[in-house]
Amino acid sequence: MKFTLIICTYMRPKPLQTLLQSVTAQTVYPNEILIVDGSRNSETEEMLNQNSFKNLSYFKVDDAERGLTKQRNFGIRNVTETSEIVCFLDDDTILDKNYFKNLIATYSVYPNALGVGGFITNEVHWTKIAKNTKPNSKSFVYDGWFRNESVRFRLRLKLGLLDETKPCYLPSFAHGRSVSFLPPTDKVYPVELFMGGVSSFKKNVLDTIKFSTYFEGYGLYEDADFTLRVSKLGQLYVNTAAKLEHHHNIAGRPNKYSYGKMVVKNGWYVWRIKYENPTLKSRLKWNATVLFLAFLRFTNIFTQPKKKEAFTESFGRIAAWFKLWFQKPQINRDTVKNTVS
Repeated sequence: MKFTLIICTYMRPKPLQTLLQSVTAQTVYPNEILIVDGSRNSETEEMLNQNSFKNLSYFKVDDAERGLTKQRNFGIRNVTETSEIVCFLDDDTILDKNYFKNLIATYSVYPNALGVGGFITNEVHWTKIAKNTKPNSKSFVYDGWFRNESVRFRLRLKLGLLDETKPCYLPSFAHGRSVSFLPPTDKVYPVELFMGGVSSFKKNVLDTIKFSTYFEGYGLYEDADFTLRVSKLGQLYVNTAAKLEHHHNIAGRPNKYSYGKMVVKNGWYVWRIKYENPTLKSRLKWNATVLFLAFLRFTNIFTQPKKKEAFTESFGRIAAWFKLWFQKPQINRDTVKNTVS
């Protein structure tokens, strides 16, 4: 299959260079690489001029096209007509040499796949269950493997704010488990959402569905919104054999107060994308979970060194929660149903 790689970047020339070097080492190489740069300086362009990468085209966008979702839509508009699959990568990732080989092969094994997500290996430690390695009460167990269960999830379980919904599916009250709760089995798992920065989709899907410009700038949870809309049309998968590392780079990220507001406001929006009219019980659980997580983040003032970040993020979460009582985000239901925004 012919495939295109789109990398949207902002003020990160060095991480982007490292990523592109890992792309060069791939056993299966993209037929096209599109760099969509929203940077406010020329450092990324200069880096690319100094380093040659096969099949690469560079685009510098202005204010009208700047921001993650806008840059992705810009990249989609410039994909060659012969491309069958479009892949997206965050600019601070590093690929295993067989990443594209395993990712693209998924579409042949599962021809019904509308999209396939990759698998980050460096953020969570998993252990395979064996005679001498068994999970304890503080572990999360899934498909023969276990990992540490955070205090946040253990407390949510005790408070009745957690259910048995599988990873990568959205519970009726949202606040589910992400891709990081899938173990490194090298298996392919059916899902309904995954991370946009390690994703791929059939091009004919992207000709119909676009990333929502509701998510401005940093675009927190834009990937959940997009994949939930795609999953209404067909099946998505995560291939845990399509491995890469994610090295979080602070450049271009919002301050913690703005981030806290995004967590709640954008989280509400994504919840209502799937559940237009949630039950009273689900509404109560969503609100209770928001307040609990804000309180837990506030307690980090006493347990973590970055006290100001903990305070401002928790305050941002509470501020956004209060605002939702008086002003809720507008959801275009025609967009959700099928879905150019």
